[in-house]
Amino acid sequence: MRMLEGGEDPLYIARRLIRFASEDVGIADSQALQVAVAAYQACHFNGMPECDVNLVQAAVYLSLAPKSNAIYRACEACKEDVRGRRAEPVPLWLRNAPTGLMKELHYGEGYQYAHNTEEKLTHMQCMPEGMEDVIYYRPTDQGKEKEAGERLEAIRRFQGKE
Repeated sequence: MRMLEGGEDPLYIARRLIRFASEDVGIADSQALQVAVAAYQACHFNGMPECDVNLVQAAVYLSLAPKSNAIYRACEACKEDVRGRRAEPVPLWLRNAPTGLMKELHYGEGYQYAHNTEEKLTHMQCMPEGMEDVIYYRPTDQGKEKEAGERLEAIRRFQGKE
């Protein structure tokens, strides 16, 4: 309220809430991002002074949500790799083969379509060579992220990685 009363643009505040929803709450409460985006839209539609309650609602929701910065940490670790690692090529089996030449070069050969399996999972390696064991997202045990972590562990077990 201090920012609004001081003349700050409500859309700026709403954008900060959107960032907060992903950076500090993340998958611990995946509704947080939707709440923050809805607050931005409400500010856009309503303007001041009516949107003040929309911002307060989002701020209170985010303050009460379980917190995790696992998405932020994954994003930063991935950026670091992009800047510091050689850009390895996408595995051939993941490449689309819209031309005859690409098919001759074995693009798409060995691709496994997860929806054709009972588990909706495959054993296919999707990371470039040399990055097979790189893990960016490390879920916490906060809120719904605990369930996401359990699902991730189950997928890794299925793939024989744990």
